[in-house]
Amino acid sequence: MKEKKAFAINGYLGLVIMIGLVLASGYIFYQGVSVVDDTIKPTNMVIGGLLLIIAYLFISSLTIIAPNTSKVLTFFGNYVGTIREPGLFMTVPLTKKTTVSLKVNNFNSVKMKVNDLDGNPIEIAAVVVYRVIDTAKALFEVDYYTNFIEIQSETAIRHVATKYSYDGDDEEVSLRGNVSEISEELASELQERLSVAGVEIIEARLTHLAYSTEIASAMLQRQQAKSILKARQLIVDGAVDITQSAIERLTMDDNLNLSDDQRIKLVNNILVAIISEKGAQPTISADQVSE
Repeated sequence: MKEKKAFAINGYLGLVIMIGLVLASGYIFYQGVSVVDDTIKPTNMVIGGLLLIIAYLFISSLTIIAPNTSKVLTFFGNYVGTIREPGLFMTVPLTKKTTVSLKVNNFNSVKMKVNDLDGNPIEIAAVVVYRVIDTAKALFEVDYYTNFIEIQSETAIRHVATKYSYDGDDEEVSLRGNVSEISEELASELQERLSVAGVEIIEARLTHLAYSTEIASAMLQRQQAKSILKARQLIVDGAVDITQSAIERLTMDDNLNLSDDQRIKLVNNILVAIISEKGAQPTISADQVSE
C-alpha cells in the first residue's frame, strides 16, 4: 500500500458553511413548531433535522494539522488518503484521522554484546536518525512502526558487527579503524530493512564500541604490543636508511678506504646508537690509546 493524497478543502470555508447550516436548521425547526395557529409543520421539522445532520457531517470532516505532522484518513476501515499540509481542512466526513509525525527522529540503541568476525566479544551501540516518508506503509504495512524500527535497527547492528573484526590490519576493514565505512554500510542495510515501513534513514552512526569487560585487559595488552612492534619496525627501517646513507657518503671519499671488518663495525655502531633506547656511550679502544 502506498500513500496517496486525500480529498481536502479549506477548513475555514467548511466552518462557515457548518455555522450557516446550524443557524438555518434552528430557524426552520423553530418555524415548524412555533406557529400562530398552534399547528406543527412536519416538513419544516424534517428539513431542520436534515440540515442539523448535514452540519454534524461538516463538523466530523474538519481537522487541524500541525507543521511536520500528517493525518491518515480511514473510512470504515478503508484507507482514503493522507493530508500533509498544515492548517485547518475539511475532508471526507465520518473518517478516522490518525496523526503520524513527519519530523526527523532518532533511536539510540542499547549497548549490545556481540561477537566480531574473530569471535571476540565486543560491546556496540549506534544512533539511527530517520523520518517517515510514506504514512500508509508506516501504519498499515507493519504493526507499530516505532517498535519495528527499534527491533530492525538492533538486528542490523548485530549483523554488521559480526561481519568485521574489532581491530584488523591496516589493509583490512575493521570496526574501530573504519568507522565511516561501517556507518555507511549500517545505514544502507537499515534502509533496506525499513523501506517496508515507509521510513527513510538519514544517518546511522556508531556511538559505542569496546571490547567486552572479560577480555578488555588482554586485548589492551595486545593493542599495546602491536603498537610497540610497529614503532620498532619504523625505527629499524629508519636506522637502516641512515646507516646505508652514512656508509655511501664515507666510501665516496677517495682518501678513506674501509675494510670489510671496519664496515661491519661501523654499521653495528651506527645501528646500536640509533636503535638503543638509552643514549650511546662513546668508547676508545686500547689500540687508539697506544697510538
